[in-house]
Amino acid sequence: MEQLHKGRQAFTYALPIMAPMGVSLFVIGLGFGLYAISQGLPWWTAPVLAATIFAGSMEFVTIGMLVAGFDPINAFILTLFVNGRHFFYGLSALQRYIHMGWKWFPTVAWMCDESFAINMGTKLPDDMDEKWFYFHVSWLNYIFWVFSTFIGGLFGNLLATVDLRGIDFVLPGLFIVVFLEMLLNAKNHKIRAFGVVGVVMALAMLLLVGQSLFMLLSMSCMLVVCYIMYKWGGVHLD
Repeated sequence: MEQLHKGRQAFTYALPIMAPMGVSLFVIGLGFGLYAISQGLPWWTAPVLAATIFAGSMEFVTIGMLVAGFDPINAFILTLFVNGRHFFYGLSALQRYIHMGWKWFPTVAWMCDESFAINMGTKLPDDMDEKWFYFHVSWLNYIFWVFSTFIGGLFGNLLATVDLRGIDFVLPGLFIVVFLEMLLNAKNHKIRAFGVVGVVMALAMLLLVGQSLFMLLSMSCMLVVCYIMYKWGGVHLD
């Protein structure tokens, strides 16, 4: 009973936080469903890809690969470059996603940009069970995405006439707000400096290598810098 109470309490806290995320994911998911239909694929392609791959960027790329033909080597390389950032998510969450019991696997399997940002950036009340909160954020994010792609694929022809231009900025805007909140609530100036350095490094990589590689390379550089500062610079998050 105590676990059920903790689960309900965490769900009540997580749902209002995830509601704006759900709206933005719904719009993007509709676009993904429409895109799949426009490429001549069956309506169910979008929700099936969303439910099995569950990596928004890679799902859009997969549509192109399905249309182009079977090429496993190219698919592997593209997946590594597009979604390589998930390695870093796992490293960042090692100390948080432990002792979760049965909730561990779905929470880890459904980790993505949105759930990672919310779980790592939300300051929870002292009486809140953080493991339940992580789990609820992850499964809500998953359901929002799969449902939106289902609607986009099923009603693609009807939704094609709706003008949704510009509304996709809701998601980048949310990430900007989460980042700024984490930056302002950092425990010390060293952590704030790391945040600024990360932004500068990402922009530099974007200019140097372009959109296709900058994410993986910039996060690799950030990981190296953080390790050096942790190992020899005496910088610790706690």
